[in-house]
Amino acid sequence: MSSWDVPELPGLLSADDIAQSAGYLLNTQEPSGAIPWFPGGHLDVWDHVECAMALSAAGHTEAARRAYLWLATSQNTDGSWSAKLRGTRVADPVREANHAAYPAVGVWHHVLITGDERFAERLWPTVRRGVEFVLSLRTDRGEIQWARSPDGTSGDHALLTACASIHHALRCAVALGDRLGRPQPDWELAAAQLGHLVAEHESVFADRSRYSMDWYYPILGGAVRGARAKERLEARWDLFVRPGLGIRCVSDQPWVTGAETSELVLALAAMGETELGIRLLADIQHLRDPDDGAYWTGYQFAEKVKWPVERSTWTAAAVILAADALSGTTPGTRVFTDVPEEVAAAYPASCGCAALVY
Repeated sequence: MSSWDVPELPGLLSADDIAQSAGYLLNTQEPSGAIPWFPGGHLDVWDHVECAMALSAAGHTEAARRAYLWLATSQNTDGSWSAKLRGTRVADPVREANHAAYPAVGVWHHVLITGDERFAERLWPTVRRGVEFVLSLRTDRGEIQWARSPDGTSGDHALLTACASIHHALRCAVALGDRLGRPQPDWELAAAQLGHLVAEHESVFADRSRYSMDWYYPILGGAVRGARAKERLEARWDLFVRPGLGIRCVSDQPWVTGAETSELVLALAAMGETELGIRLLADIQHLRDPDDGAYWTGYQFAEKVKWPVERSTWTAAAVILAADALSGTTPGTRVFTDVPEEVAAAYPASCGCAALVY
């Protein structure tokens, strides 16, 4: 454990509550350092990194180090990771761009909390190869195709949520490079161009608007902030938010999920809307298992059952990160709350980039 305070929200989640939830992650982490979705389950790199970040925020920096070192041992030669892993076995060989990007967020988060630049140097090659894989899927217009198949072909479309997350990751990778004396101007330009597309040209992405993530991720990833972020949330608030329960994962299904709600809370924290964020985080405490601090993935409110019947590590991790962002306990919150430079400044509204043919 570290010497800093564990995040807490008085009256909602105590430091002991957060520590208990972090304990669920610790108990699920495998000897290799990998953190599966639940004990004995599969994992993907994006959710693994989210869990590592939560461990760092809760003071378990050595466990987080082991999680990041596992990334280096499991990375493919092209800088990617397989979409689904079970131990050392590949369960899904597709290589997703947002998975390869997200280690940059985690390592930067870890450095902000620990100040351990030596460890960051050790992970820099892993982060760099991941970003290079991501940029190999970049189109002339600037969006990132969602994945590369086992035969090497790239996906035929880009996803708004994935690209918003990749924009966030590229910004973190640039910040990490600057911290280590390895500036990456090409990455910075790619982040600005991608952020512009996310903020100004949503039509270039595949339509997944029924998913709540497409609603709030442009804010969470830093491409949309300020008044436009507030307008974006207000436009579909009643469609996705179920008062007292959380937010829907999908607009046309009676299903709220803890992770999506917590991520919306992170977006609200980045906007300075802490009181609203606290209310939303309170709404999902019905998903908490008081025995060990784990969280059920979701709740089907038409049938009044928890569904799926799993207690996902990444849901507990998202709650911990949301509590940290709302309380401002650790320096790691900066990965979500720092205000990025205006991406619109790089490309004017009449840029024409959405009409590029490639």
